[in-house]
Amino acid sequence: MRVVVTGAAGFIGRWVVAELLERGHTVLPVDNLSQGDRGNLAALVDHPHLEPLVVGDVRDGEACREWLAGADAVAHLAASISVQDSIDNPAETFDNDVVGTFRILEAAREHGTRVLFMSTCMVYDLAIAPEGIAETHPVKPASPYAASKVAGEALTLSFFHAYGLPTTVVRPFNTYGPFQRSVGEGGVVAIFTRLSLQGEQLRIYGDGTQTRDLLYVRDCARFVCDALFSDGATGKILNAGTGVDVSVNELAALVETDASKIVHAPHIHPQSEIAVLRCDARLADKVLGWRPQVSLAEGLAATRVWMAERLAAGERVP
Repeated sequence: MRVVVTGAAGFIGRWVVAELLERGHTVLPVDNLSQGDRGNLAALVDHPHLEPLVVGDVRDGEACREWLAGADAVAHLAASISVQDSIDNPAETFDNDVVGTFRILEAAREHGTRVLFMSTCMVYDLAIAPEGIAETHPVKPASPYAASKVAGEALTLSFFHAYGLPTTVVRPFNTYGPFQRSVGEGGVVAIFTRLSLQGEQLRIYGDGTQTRDLLYVRDCARFVCDALFSDGATGKILNAGTGVDVSVNELAALVETDASKIVHAPHIHPQSEIAVLRCDARLADKVLGWRPQVSLAEGLAATRVWMAERLAAGERVP
């Protein structure tokens, strides 16, 4: 099939492109490069089924229609993903994550293109149940970012119910691995790993008891591609995670063995924190037959090796 991937030069987008190519699909990568990096796709550019990167914005309705012409499916990953940026500038997050999603859906409706919308576990309310957070768990958008994702989900599913457009919403939990940003509000694993390799302090916001369900990016990419092409996933919301959470304190200790280099600081946006993130991914197993394959130890090791090689070569680490 021919698949459009928005946000293709971003962290997860890069791995979704790679997975699609491995499966024999033709991919049109799209990114406005505001957060993505053209270099993330460098290892894939010579692939015969990868079309040249299109630098464009999903808020441009005419461009969306051009990209989706002749496409069988679109994996819509492009988004503003920073919680703090959404609090500081909610209008930009709304435009990118809601208006941009609407433009993609309208283009897909015109061409009959299958749509997968990438949401987030940050939409959920607090959960302490031992089995974790299932798709039926209440949502609580505690930031404009989370609210924009809830709105994007609702739009995506409305196009299924109103027009019969094949759409799917996915909520991966805390994805990590090579190519993740390690600055600003990048992933905690990437940030901790870079700081540890550079001999710097690891700063934990809050008391560090908040937990994360850490999903290795290759497992996430498999999940996205499985869900994108599954008729059984059409019209559904699907979680992806490991079902095992780890506290940020525990994670820091796994990454940095010198406890003196681990410090705590006031939380930068405590109102948006979810204290327990533990995924119940049984529906993804039932619908897709998907389960994570990479353990936390394996994923952390692979991430550290990748980043150490980049630093040793004097390459820029995002």
